[in-house]
Amino acid sequence: MQSLALLMRRASAAIVFCLACAPASWAAGFTFTPYPTAHKLPLSQVTFENAQGKRMTLADFKGKVVLLNIWATWCPPCVHEMPTLDKLQKRLGGKNFAVVPLSVDKGGIYTVKSFYDDNFIGHLPIYVDPTTQVLETLSILGTPTTILISKQGEEIARTMGPEDWDQPAIIAQVKHYMAAPAGPAAKPSQQAARTVQILDTRVARTATVPPHAPD
Repeated sequence: MQSLALLMRRASAAIVFCLACAPASWAAGFTFTPYPTAHKLPLSQVTFENAQGKRMTLADFKGKVVLLNIWATWCPPCVHEMPTLDKLQKRLGGKNFAVVPLSVDKGGIYTVKSFYDDNFIGHLPIYVDPTTQVLETLSILGTPTTILISKQGEEIARTMGPEDWDQPAIIAQVKHYMAAPAGPAAKPSQQAARTVQILDTRVARTATVPPHAPD
């Protein structure tokens, strides 16, 4: 019968082998992966309310780089990443960039305001879609889902699951897109179209919450 020590050594070797086979992007940390072709979002169809109850759409942010975060207070991974989104907005928010945290809580403005107060979220605005229509409009499979949107209103990339949004690597990438001109987006090269992956392959490792969970 094999000893426990031998089994442990074999298990350790298997883990090291799996890590060695993992995509390089995992080891390098989070990166925004551009779409190979322009993916225009239905900006005017994504409707929601701000803290004053005013109706808005994503088109109101055109001309800015937008980090759209679909979240809810009942979603533990969402709660985990909210402080880092708050820090990112504090650092980069302005005329060229905005974090748009869009809550799908059915409790609406009151629920989000209470959450912000309880968790000392002081830099993020309140945006709510208690109808959850945004989930269908943007094909959101779970929360949190975060979509990076260019100044032209085109989807650059999306990822599911929580991230540390204030880490230096992400800040540098956001600044790169902020520095891009606000005119028509340049068409990617054929080589880029062949090599760019549409979705973040790390979806499999993230903990997502079904989009229709109760308040």
